[in-house]
Amino acid sequence: MPNGKPAGVRCVQLGDDLRCAIFGQPERPACCSGLQASAEMCGSDRTHALQWITHLDAATRPGG
Repeated sequence: MPNGKPAGVRCVQLGDDLRCAIFGQPERPACCSGLQASAEMCGSDRTHALQWITHLDAATRPGG
């Protein structure tokens, strides 16, 4: 996404399996590669991790 990914918009690089199609590639945005997962973020399962990311996305939405 040349101008960045707005909060609340699905990344064009996210595959049907919910994995980043450019993970580990040089064109992966710094904001993505700089995000360091933690036990608090990941929780004990995928559902928790996705809820955390959804909250983070909403919290960083302009005007939100």
